[in-house]
Amino acid sequence: MKGDPNASHWSHLIKKFLSQGAPREAFLIYLQIRRKGIHHPAIIPVLLKACAFLPFLHHGRALHAECVKTGSEHDVIIGTSLVSMYSKCDCVISSRRMFDEMPERNVVTWNAMIGGYSRNGDMVSALELFRQMQEQTPVTWAEMIGGLARIGDIVGARRLFDQAPLEMRNVVTWTVMVDGYASNGQMEAARQLFEEMPLRNFFAWSSMIAGYCKKGDVKEAKAMFDRIPVRNLVNWNSLIAGYAQNGFCKEALETFAKMQAEGFEPDEVTVTSALSACATMGSLDSGIKIHNLINHKGIKVNQFVLNSLLDMYAKCGDLSNARWIFEAMPQKNDVCWNAMISGLAIHGRSEDALELFGQMEESTEKPNGVTFLAVLSACSHGGFVSEGLEIFSKMKVQYRLNVGIEHYGCLVDLLGRAGRLKEAYDLIKQMPMKPNDVVWGTLLGSCRIHLDTRMAERVVEDVGMLKPDKASSDDARYVLLANIYAASDRWEKAEKMRMMMGNRRVQKTPGCSSVMLGNIEHQFHAGVQADPQTHQLYGASQLIFRTESQG
Repeated sequence: MKGDPNASHWSHLIKKFLSQGAPREAFLIYLQIRRKGIHHPAIIPVLLKACAFLPFLHHGRALHAECVKTGSEHDVIIGTSLVSMYSKCDCVISSRRMFDEMPERNVVTWNAMIGGYSRNGDMVSALELFRQMQEQTPVTWAEMIGGLARIGDIVGARRLFDQAPLEMRNVVTWTVMVDGYASNGQMEAARQLFEEMPLRNFFAWSSMIAGYCKKGDVKEAKAMFDRIPVRNLVNWNSLIAGYAQNGFCKEALETFAKMQAEGFEPDEVTVTSALSACATMGSLDSGIKIHNLINHKGIKVNQFVLNSLLDMYAKCGDLSNARWIFEAMPQKNDVCWNAMISGLAIHGRSEDALELFGQMEESTEKPNGVTFLAVLSACSHGGFVSEGLEIFSKMKVQYRLNVGIEHYGCLVDLLGRAGRLKEAYDLIKQMPMKPNDVVWGTLLGSCRIHLDTRMAERVVEDVGMLKPDKASSDDARYVLLANIYAASDRWEKAEKMRMMMGNRRVQKTPGCSSVMLGNIEHQFHAGVQADPQTHQLYGASQLIFRTESQG
């Protein structure tokens, strides 16, 4: 850096921030030294890498302009960094223009351009460049194989893998192919190739774990995890995330604790999955402990961690802490807006949910399909029929969003709870998609609330559940109809439904509730006699009491 005795100091600071995953801070340092009129080309590539990571296309263009002014854009390292930055910022046209204008290119430049096409799904252009390359590396082959797998062309990816010269098939190339199979749900092919690998890295193991979890085979994922000779944090994160995503929340938190007991420090990925498990379980105590751990360990609080904390507090009913986190967020994306609106809705704060929805509409972040599900649910539970109908119309007309069967289900519930059963029925008949059992069950539930046996029988006729050939193991609709008849003093029909359930071997699934007292979870299953102590403590008959330590 010309004229600056602290040139090496500034350079070291920028690189230090980047290595610590703090690109924003690195960029602020650079802005400070630029105000002093100092320009150092050697820093540009690392800053362009930061722009690609954030992504900061605007700042990347500004750095490009500086390079043009100083004549350093033709440097092969800077030029390659610009090619990579533009492609990672989803600006492939500018990336290719830079690539074509470079007077000198090396193999890294070619790989950067191929990688850009690959990440953006343009495998035709990537293949064209691939064939033009005079010198290819294992990275080139890995980019091409991974790109084909990402667009779902797993056959083409495997063909290219088989064509790769032996010296190009290193552990990365093998891993990319295994991950391609796993990401596309082809676990048998992934397993076969995985077992053939001459050498495995931690990413290959994690790809297999994630692939099994994606298919819901958590048992096989755990078996794969147990085979890892030397585990690292990525492997632990894959298993914890897999447990949480499949609803094995207790196992996720147990693995989270075991990981720390074995000396691994959690990072932002770990705590995000653990908080998701707490949110699903409704375990506020465990969530608070993880929040304290984040503060104590100094774990980086990025947008994912903030969203997970907000979601945990909201789903666990601590709306004050959820709102505090929400308001303190420097940037609010659609995920945090949806989590806050949904939290208010499911805990009966319907008016607050609608008010927050209005604020979201005025913000730069526009509502999506998930937002409308939460808002329609708030309207349904709050009895805001006219508001719900208006919001449903707005979703289709103003925002032009795809209306799914879940949204229609919410509207059916809204009308049904308000006693407007005929409108709810007509809406189901006019739906552009075939109504599922959940939608019909929602209307049947409303029939029970309003004791409308005529509409209930109409629903049953449409569903065809009383036909002799209409066998179903779903007990909910049978129970609802039997209860409607019983509540309306139509005992003969109620008994007929009970007999039909018996003849068709329909099992009534007992309800289950849980209460957290300290670190102990108490679960209650309806339909079974409780022990006297539990009966006396909770004043509830026909409950079974089971206690499990949560550590």
